Formats: sequence, structure tokens, C-alpha cells
Amino acid sequence: MADIARLANVSKPTVSRALSNSPLVNAKTRDRVLSVAAEHGYAVNRNARRLRQKRTNTIAVSMDFRSHRENHISDPFMFELLAGVSEALGDHNQDLLLCAPNHNDSVAFRQILNERGADGFIILGQGHREGMLKEFASTGAPIVVWGAAAPDANYCVVGSDNFRGGELAGEYFLENGRRHFLFVGDTSFREIHLRREGLKSAIANGEAAIVLDDIELHGFSYESAYEAATRYLDSIESRPDAVFTWNDTAAMAFISAFREAGASIPGDVSVVGYNDIPAAQYFSPPITTIRQDTHQAGRMLAAKLLRIVEGDPAKSASIRTDLIRRDT
Repeated sequence: MADIARLANVSKPTVSRALSNSPLVNAKTRDRVLSVAAEHGYAVNRNARRLRQKRTNTIAVSMDFRSHRENHISDPFMFELLAGVSEALGDHNQDLLLCAPNHNDSVAFRQILNERGADGFIILGQGHREGMLKEFASTGAPIVVWGAAAPDANYCVVGSDNFRGGELAGEYFLENGRRHFLFVGDTSFREIHLRREGLKSAIANGEAAIVLDDIELHGFSYESAYEAATRYLDSIESRPDAVFTWNDTAAMAFISAFREAGASIPGDVSVVGYNDIPAAQYFSPPITTIRQDTHQAGRMLAAKLLRIVEGDPAKSASIRTDLIRRDT
């Protein structure tokens, strides 16, 4: 560093600040220092810097692999959310450590922190891990979770307003004169339970008499949703005229099954999905859905975790929930 300072005709602290992109160094000086450093093959040892600063500048991200059969995550929304988190962390000059499927318990998480593999955790999807996450958070570990906050949660949660999402779907069906609703999803997951509760609220607030059926769909893939739809259609006498699915992939599967059974979409059946994955607007017909903004979610998850890492508290929060009207 002394050599670079001499060659660039600046002080050693100025070299240090220029290489760390400090706002205390003007652009002209920074460019000169970086040019000299590049010419002479000088680079900061990031590991040494992290040891000195007692920070890894790395955030561990854990996806909810256990809710998906054989660790196969087939819901594109999770990868859209991961992309949003990755982009937000990059804006904060943080690296991302994606945890392996077997690193999915509090012992493994604590080991990553103790070994200084990461400064904190972003958990994408609570699934059925709420007990484990409470245990991990009780150790004081920096953690932010994408999901729906339980009343007794001891960790920061970022999510959409799932209850309102369900209400929006119900209001849309009522607006279109639908009277026989079908809800599709595994309500043992808190987020999905809240979506169904929102749908029920819309029914209660409406003036029409509504029939509400359920399919407790435990698989998360297109195949499992399609199989559930065909079994359901084979077993009923009266078809629903409105279907609200827990995600867009399931909506696509149900649309395909209903059309194969002779129903027109949306003539006979209105369908509302959830998440607004990119494929939803290009499906035939384009799917009406509830949007969760993954870019906003990523920014909020990253910002709240970095605040916690710095020692400041962060409260749970919700991102905006919107109904995207398309052709179903």
C-alpha cells in the first residue's frame, strides 16, 4: 500500500479509502489510485480486511428445501425472490452464501455463524420450520424471514399481506358473478392459511350465497396440482365456477385440467393464481393473479438484515399486495 501511495502521490489512508470506494475520496483521486493499483497488480486481501473489520460481508440465504419433495423446488417464485435478494445484497456490496439443503437446522446455522461463514441469515420460506427458526433466533442470531409472522414470532418477518391477497381474489370472483368457489393449497402453511381466510372474509362481506370447496394440495409441482385437479373433476357432480390457487403454477395446472374436461376459461370458470411469476402473463389465457413484488421484497429483506447485523432492531413488515387483472 505504501508503494501505491508513493506512485500515486497520495497518502496510505487515501489509498485505503480509494480501494474501499469511500465517499471521502474524490472521483479523480480514486481513479488515479485504482489505475496505479491495477497497473502494478495490487489488490486488497478481502479475507484480511474481513478479519480486521470483524465482518465477513457475506449473508447466508436458506431456501425452504424441506417443503419440496427430494429438494426439488419447482415454484419459480422462489427463484424470483432469490434473484431479488441477490440484487439487493449486491447493491450493499455483500456476498451471498446459498446454504445446502442439509444445512437446514439451527445447529448448522449456528455453526456457519461461529465459523464466520456469514454475518446473518435471510430465510426464504418458513415452511414448517417456525419452531426451528424461533430456537435459532433465541440465540441472538441476526435473522430475517420471508413468510407470515406468527403472533409469538421472535424474529423479523417480511412478507406480503396474504389475507388481503385472499380478499382481492374473492372480491374479483364476486364482481364476476361467481357463486361456487374452490380454494387450492396446503393450509398448514401460515401464508396459505391466511390467503384462504382472506377469501372467506370476502365471502362473508358479500351479499351472495357462496359455496366454498377445498383441495388440500400437499405437492408444490405442476404435476401434483394437475393430478389433484383431474381427480377432483372425476369425483364431483357440480363444478365450481371460480378457482383460487396458492400459486401460479397450480393455476396453470387447474386451467389445463378444466379445459381438458370441457370447461372454458374464463367463460365457465374464473381462475386467480398467486405470485405473478413471469410465465403467468404469457400463459394461454394470461392468468389473473395476486402480485408479490420480488424486487421490493429483496430490498426490504436485505435492508432489515443489515440493520440487525449493525446492532439495530428491525420490525416485521409487509410489501404491497395487488390484484393483476388478466384474462382468467
